[in-house]
Amino acid sequence: MMEGKKNRNRAILVVSFGTSHIDALKKSIERIELHIGKAFPEYRVYRAFTSEMILRKLSRTKGLQFHTVKEAMEQMASDGMEQVIVQPTHIINGIENDKMMDDLMEYTDRFKKIRVGKPLLTSVDDYKKAIHAVMAEVKLESGEALVLMGHGTDHHANAAYPTLEYTFHSLGYSQVLVGTVEGFPDLRNVMAKLEIAGVEKVTLMPFMLVAGDHAKNDMAGEEDSWKTELEAAGYEVKPLVKGLGEMKGIRSIFVEHIEMVM
Repeated sequence: MMEGKKNRNRAILVVSFGTSHIDALKKSIERIELHIGKAFPEYRVYRAFTSEMILRKLSRTKGLQFHTVKEAMEQMASDGMEQVIVQPTHIINGIENDKMMDDLMEYTDRFKKIRVGKPLLTSVDDYKKAIHAVMAEVKLESGEALVLMGHGTDHHANAAYPTLEYTFHSLGYSQVLVGTVEGFPDLRNVMAKLEIAGVEKVTLMPFMLVAGDHAKNDMAGEEDSWKTELEAAGYEVKPLVKGLGEMKGIRSIFVEHIEMVM
């Protein structure tokens, strides 16, 4: 009997940047949370978003209320949770992850134990698994390139993106290029490499957890997007608007990261 009671005070908090696109939320974030819930049935799963802008927008436009990291920690404490595992769905160890860690530090004395899993791209093994998960979703013809759009950041963790491309190539996927919206490499760098490779067809896909605003507009939109720029340069472009959270192989990496801190 004691065992059953003990198990009920364990929680997993899944922390995401968030999205205001409900379709993307259901397809990516919710599926990750369900996947984690199935993998660890003895834990209660909670959700938090780190983007206050998105939380405000969801509240204002959709009437939806979700927790910040601090609010989720308060909720878990008041629900009597004692052991908490926090698993971010962040892609890199960047600004959002730092912010999350700062917020968690304030709650160390409120729980018996808090453990924190790593973002998606942390170990060399993570990069390889993420690459295989992505390539399982894509069928490229010969002479076709896959261009991935990452978010990018001015945080030093932006180094993850060039590392990702390098790892694709070292695993034999030389037709894959990685660019970012807000960091290095950018679309110009990608286009220079496409020209050298002499390809004519490009599949575009986001390397982001959710296929939200950036994927729908900056990547695949009908104006001022990567798609229109590549088309203007003469490439035949096929956008694949699919977030990483929609891929089983990616969800499994988050599950592994939780197992590692258990």
